[in-house]
Amino acid sequence: MKTIRLITFLFFSYVKCQTLQSSFLDAAMQQTNSQNYLEENLRDIVSITVAQFLQKSTFEEVQTIVKELLNFAEKCKSLKLLESPSECSYQLMTNFLEHICNNQGMADKHVFSNCCNKNNTARHKCFLLYKKGDSSHSDIFQIPNPEPVCEIDKENQVSVKERYIYETSRKHPFLYGPTILTMSACYETAIQSCCQEENKTECFQIKLEPIRKYIKEISLRHHHLCEIGIKFNHKVAKAVELVLLTKKQPKANFSEIAKLAIDIKNLHQTCCDGNAVACVFGRSQLMNYTCSKQAILSSKITPCCALPAPFRGECIINSENDEKPDLSSGPLSRFTEDRFVCKQFTDKQDDFLQEFLYEYSRRHPELALPVILRVVIVYQNLLEKCCKLENPLECYSHGKETFQKVVRESHEHIKNHCDLREKLGDSNFHDRLLVLYTKKAPQLSAQELVAFTKNMAAAATKCCPLCDEQKFVCVEDTAKLIFGALCRRHEAEPINDGVGHCCDDSYAFRKPCFDDLHVDRTYISPPLSCDQVISLTEELCKAEEEFQTEKQKLLSNLVKQKPYATEVQFQSIITDFTHLAKMCCQAEKSEICFQEEVFLFPCLFSLHSLGFLKLKKLFLHSNYEWIRRKSLSRWIDIFGFRIC
Repeated sequence: MKTIRLITFLFFSYVKCQTLQSSFLDAAMQQTNSQNYLEENLRDIVSITVAQFLQKSTFEEVQTIVKELLNFAEKCKSLKLLESPSECSYQLMTNFLEHICNNQGMADKHVFSNCCNKNNTARHKCFLLYKKGDSSHSDIFQIPNPEPVCEIDKENQVSVKERYIYETSRKHPFLYGPTILTMSACYETAIQSCCQEENKTECFQIKLEPIRKYIKEISLRHHHLCEIGIKFNHKVAKAVELVLLTKKQPKANFSEIAKLAIDIKNLHQTCCDGNAVACVFGRSQLMNYTCSKQAILSSKITPCCALPAPFRGECIINSENDEKPDLSSGPLSRFTEDRFVCKQFTDKQDDFLQEFLYEYSRRHPELALPVILRVVIVYQNLLEKCCKLENPLECYSHGKETFQKVVRESHEHIKNHCDLREKLGDSNFHDRLLVLYTKKAPQLSAQELVAFTKNMAAAATKCCPLCDEQKFVCVEDTAKLIFGALCRRHEAEPINDGVGHCCDDSYAFRKPCFDDLHVDRTYISPPLSCDQVISLTEELCKAEEEFQTEKQKLLSNLVKQKPYATEVQFQSIITDFTHLAKMCCQAEKSEICFQEEVFLFPCLFSLHSLGFLKLKKLFLHSNYEWIRRKSLSRWIDIFGFRIC
C-alpha cells in the first residue's frame, strides 16, 4: 500500500510533464486524445511488443525490428475513433511473428523454430510459452552513476526513455503495455528533475525506488491474471473481476458491474496475448467509458479522470475503494430464504451466482478475493445438493451459517500462521516453512525452496503486524500471488501430483489446499555429491544473507533425505553447521579451516552408503573436539546407523 500511495503521488506530481497533454474537455475530446496518444507513442508501443517476445535481443536489434514493423503499424493510425483496433493489431502481430520466422538466425537464437512450423493462433500461443517470467531477471534498469545518464538526457531526451522501455519490457514480459508507458513517463520526468539537483544520486534513489517497487509488484499481478485466464475457464476470470470491481465500486448497480467485468476480462486476454497496440487502445477506451460513468460508479475516480493519458488508467486502477453504501440485508437474504431459489439457480445458474457474488461482495469489502470466491463455490455446492431434496428451502436456509464457517476457517488459519511467526521469530519461522514445503514439494531444488519460503516469510512479516481486517486480506492477497508463481513453475516443469492438484483443481481453494498438503511419500531422494548439497567457502564470512541461504539449503537437503526426522534433530545439525562456519570464519586461516573441516557436512549426505567404521573414521579426521563428540551421535541418530 505504501508503494501504491507513492505512485499515486507521482501521478499527480507528473501532470505537468512537458511530454504529456495536460487536459481533456469531454468524452469526445477524450476519444481524440486517446487516438492522438496512440499515434504519438506508436513506436514505443511496438517496441514493448518486440522486447517482450524477443527478450534476448539487444536494444539495437529491437529498434531495427521496430523500424521495419512501423511501416505496417502506420496503418493503425488511420483507425476511426470508435473502431476496434483488433484487426489492425492482429495483422501487426502476424507480421511480427512472420518476420521472426523468416529470419532463421533470429528464430534459432530465441528457440522459436518449432513455433514457426505452426500456423496463426497456434503459432502465437507457442511464442507466448517461451516468454521467461520476472524471476529470470534482476530488477529493472538500474543507474549506478547518474552523471552519464544526465549527459545522455541532455543530448537526447528520447533515448533514456526508450532504453527504459526496452529494459522494463524484456525483463517483465507479462507487464501490460499501458503500465510500461505510464511508468516510463514517470521515469523520464524523474530523470529530468534529478539531473537538475546537486545531489543527483540521492534524488535518483528517492524518486526511482517507488517506480521500481511498483513495477515489480504490478508485474507479478499482471502475470497472475494471465495465468488465471489460461488455466481456468472464463467464468473464474469473470468472477475475479466482478469481485474486485464490486469491492472498489460498491455503489454501482449490478448490470454496470457485470458489463465492466466482461470488458476487463476481455482486455486482460488481449494484454496477456502480448499485443501491446490493442492493449493500450483497449485500456484507453475502457478508462474513457469509466470516466463517462463516474457519477454512478465511484466518486474516488474523479481526480484520476482529470489526468491525461497515460496517467488516467493507472490512477483509476489504484484508486481507493469507495465507501460501503448503507445496504439492507434483504437482497442477500433472498439467496437463502426465497423458496424460488432452486428455480432461479436451475434456469440461469451463471447469472444467479454472479448476482449472489455481487451482493455478497458489496456487503463484505473487508474480505479477501479468494475468501469471497470460496463462499460462492460453497454456496453453489450447497444448492446443487439441496435442490435435489424434497424440501430444499430447509436445506439451503442454513447457508448463512455455512458462509460464516468458510470465513471463520480462513481467518483462523491465518491467525495460527501469524501466531506461530510471533512465537518463533522471523528466522526460525522461515526455517519452519522451509521444512514444511520441502516435505510437500521435495522435487524443487533447495535453492527454489529457500526462495519460495522466503517470499512466504516476508509476506507474514509484512501482513501479520496489521490489524485483523487488513491482516487477513493482506495474507490471502499475497498468498495467491506466491502460490500462483509456484503453479507456473509446476506448469513449466511438473513437481508432483499433490502440487498439481492444488494448482489445477480450484483457484479459490488453492491456499487451503497447499496448507493441507502432506509429505510427498512417492519421493525418493537421489544420492547427492558434496558440492550439490551446500557451498561452503570464505564467502560465507562476508555476507550474512549468503550464510543464511546456505544454512537453509542444508536444512532443505536434510529434510529431503529424512523427511520424518524430528525438528529437534534437524535443528541440532543446523546448530552444528552454524558453530563450525563461525569457527572457521574466526580462524586465522579460515580458507584452510573450511577446506579441512567443512567437507564433513555435505559428505554426510551419502552416509546411507557408508558403513559405521567409515563414518567413525570420517569424524575422527576432525581436529575439533565438539564435532567428534556431538555431531557423530546426532548424524547416526538421524540417519539410522547402529553401533555393532
